[in-house]
Amino acid sequence: MQNWEWSDYVPYFENLLNQDIDKTNINTWMKYWSDFSELIGEVGTEVYVATTVDTTDEDAKKRFNAFLENVSENASSKNQILRKKLLESGAIPDNFEIPLRSIKSEVELFRENNLPLMTKDSKLSKEYDAIIGAQTIEWEGKEITITQLGPVLLETNRERREKAWRLAAERRLKDRNKINEVWKKTLKTRINIAENADKDNYRSWRWEYLSRFDYTPEDCLNFHSAIEKVVMPFVNKLIKKRKEQLGLEILKPWDLSVDPLNRNPLKPFEDADELEEKCHNIFSAVDKELGNHFKIMREEKLLDLANRKGKAPGGYCTEYYHRRLPFIFMNAVGTHSDVQTMLHEGGHAFHVFESNQLPYSAQRDVGMEFAEVASMAMELLSSPYLTKDFGGFYDKEEAKRARIEHLEKTIMFLPYMAVVDAFQHWAYTNPEDAMETDNCDSKWTELWNRFQVYEDLDSSEFKDVIATGWHNKLHLFHVPFYYVEYGMAQLGAIQVWGNALKNQEKAVSQYRHALSLGGNATLPELFDAAGAKFAFDENMLTYAVNLIEQQIKEMN
Repeated sequence: MQNWEWSDYVPYFENLLNQDIDKTNINTWMKYWSDFSELIGEVGTEVYVATTVDTTDEDAKKRFNAFLENVSENASSKNQILRKKLLESGAIPDNFEIPLRSIKSEVELFRENNLPLMTKDSKLSKEYDAIIGAQTIEWEGKEITITQLGPVLLETNRERREKAWRLAAERRLKDRNKINEVWKKTLKTRINIAENADKDNYRSWRWEYLSRFDYTPEDCLNFHSAIEKVVMPFVNKLIKKRKEQLGLEILKPWDLSVDPLNRNPLKPFEDADELEEKCHNIFSAVDKELGNHFKIMREEKLLDLANRKGKAPGGYCTEYYHRRLPFIFMNAVGTHSDVQTMLHEGGHAFHVFESNQLPYSAQRDVGMEFAEVASMAMELLSSPYLTKDFGGFYDKEEAKRARIEHLEKTIMFLPYMAVVDAFQHWAYTNPEDAMETDNCDSKWTELWNRFQVYEDLDSSEFKDVIATGWHNKLHLFHVPFYYVEYGMAQLGAIQVWGNALKNQEKAVSQYRHALSLGGNATLPELFDAAGAKFAFDENMLTYAVNLIEQQIKEMN
């Protein structure tokens, strides 16, 4: 179907539109619509993946753009008519109440003139990818990507760490103007989308587009404040302890990833094949059926794990919707962070497998607030099985070290999450200010100073590096407002892990049950099914900090 023209799709839409629907045939009609949507979605996934595995592939870009312009836009228009038809019929498919509220919202939000703008937004994210994918530096006589420089920051040689950190920072700054131009075009496009939909600002539009029914923007701002009050004092203690362990008078940015006891960096694997195999063993130890899921991914070659020049940044798990199979993409270079990424994306993949028995695609459309619980909880549920005893990566001391590092990063992430989320609240409610990239730099710096400045860490000489930190966050360019979900989900995952510390088997069972519900329940219901509570206030943050602090002390 990759080579289909729009005219090839039209008869299938016409068949759906021409049928009368009522209570007697609604389930059959909905299944036809769902199956057809999955076929289109599968083509969309194929053309998207092709642009990320090689950002220099011009044919892949052309196919991606052609799909957006010729198929995706037209399909969205037809789907809008089908949504209206469904709502007007008064017939509701079985077990469809939760997806129905999203469909109602989509009908109200839809504007025909926003379709080309949304296509433009997607194309601009590819411009960003091409800029980042081309960022290389010369290191020890070789041209390498900035990602491949990452392991040097784990080395005990402080001079080499500093040199690597500065090289990466300087290389990123060279693209400052290019990325600023992409941002201006992106923001302008998003402002127009909101205006077309008669929304006060893009935040209002995006909130509805993301089906955020269970919390408000104000809840997010309160979340930021709670992080500032509860989490930052604990992070400050971790930073101070790191400084003392390293025997330094003050920490610099290149001191934040090295082992605080100056042990050589963990080297969990040599290549992507080894990463794949050992993660398979770990998943099987967590749960035999999860291991079987991952076996299918390996057999079907649904993994692209190694970093290389020209590859898009970051990592993701997406779905081939018709086959109902996941695909994992990442940029592994041999660090423990790569292991965590693999475990994380594995959780997303298992969500696809566990929920694929639901008959309609709309039932499997999961809010990211819970989708990230699937991934973050898997990182924690996997942690007892990192050792070679289970076919994993480490001896017992190394595994303990890796687990402590992960727990510290888990809690240190929350203030950074607040920076990214707060920046977006500002940008999309003050779009005229945010159109000036100097203002973006100032706002990011202000938020950085609020959430990321600690008395034992000195970054004062790197004002430009800090100010342009938002350039390095691909979510801003690819998936606006997709970031606070990580914080909410982290708290859900910590609760799942807290349950696992008492009864691992029961916690895994609850986890799999919750994943099997797909998006066919509210966020509070999904969290409850996983044995957690959907909350991100001071009380929940206090629980998370205390649990993590207690576990780190026990392992030490």
